[in-house]
This record gives sequence, structure tokens and C-alpha cells, in this order.
Amino acid sequence: GKSAAKEEEEEEEDGGPESALEKNPFQLTAADVYDISSVVGQDLLQLRAGPQLPAARARLQFRIVRVLEMLEALVSESSVAEEQLRRERDSLRRELEQLRAAAHRSAPQPSLGPDQMVIDLTDPNRPRFTLQELRDVLQERNQLKAQLLVVQEELQCYKSGIISQKRDQTEELEKEASGSSAGTSRNSEEKTIIKRL
Repeated sequence: GKSAAKEEEEEEEDGGPESALEKNPFQLTAADVYDISSVVGQDLLQLRAGPQLPAARARLQFRIVRVLEMLEALVSESSVAEEQLRRERDSLRRELEQLRAAAHRSAPQPSLGPDQMVIDLTDPNRPRFTLQELRDVLQERNQLKAQLLVVQEELQCYKSGIISQKRDQTEELEKEASGSSAGTSRNSEEKTIIKRL
């Protein structure tokens, strides 16, 4: 393995983890963020009573201020980029509206009469009948309804007439049946009397 002195030398050549604090915020990597957190963590550990306390506190304050400056730079840059994107979007919208208006003006407008309208044939909900045709259909439907009501009333009357006729017929049949059964019983009685004699 490498010796501790050699590692320190390499860190000093690279600037060590503290060099991450000096970097441009927009060039930071994930490794730099970990370096900054370890440096700040070490300073926090040194914040204990003793002769090193004032130096450790001052060092930590400097590093926290530096981290906040880096965050501010990143946030302000992203805000500027966001504002720029918003402005570009608004200008594109305006251009699109102008193009639409120009296309609308240049398109030949059909001269329509008072009873005419433009219909989009690709629209599934477009009107398919004229108002007169709809009026005719509604009138025909109303006439058919009226005829249906008349027929239903006639049918009701007819049914009630048939039912009363059927009742009369069934009553007559019942009378005949009872009379014939009585007659047959009388005949059988007469026959038995004759046989006895």
C-alpha cells in the first residue's frame, strides 16, 4: 500500500479535499461535494474546548460562508436560465400567434350568404341536416304520435268489446251445459225406472 506521507503529498499536489471549496460551483462533481462535507465534518469535530477552538471556529465559519456562496451562484444561475427559457417561450408563442393571424388573413375567405355556413367535414359532430329537414322530421313524428294514440284508443275499445262478448258467450255456454247435464240425468233416471218395471 501507499505510505501516509505519499498520500499527503498527492493530496497537496491536487490541493486535497479543501481545494473543492475553491472550485467553480458549476464544475463541482459528486466527489467534490463529498470532500467538502468531510472537511466541514472534521472542523465540527475540532469544535471543543481547548487552545484550537478559536482557529477551528474561524475556519468553519469561512467554509460555511464559501459553501453558501457556491449555492447562491448555482441557484441564481438556474433562476437566470429559467427566466431566459420563459422569455424564449413567450416570444415563440407571440411568433406563433402572428403566423396564425397572417395565415388567417391570407387564406381566401368564402363569400357566404345569410343562410350559409362553413362546415368542417372532418368534424364528427358537424350538422348533417338543414333546419327545414329537422322541422319536417319533427312534424312527421308528431303526426305519427297522434295516429298511434288514436289506434291505441281504438284497440282498447275493441279489446273491451271482445271481452264483454266473450263473457256473454261463456255465460250462455254455462247455462246450456247445466241444462244438458240436467236433461241427461233425467233421461237416465227414466231409463232406470223403465228397467225396474
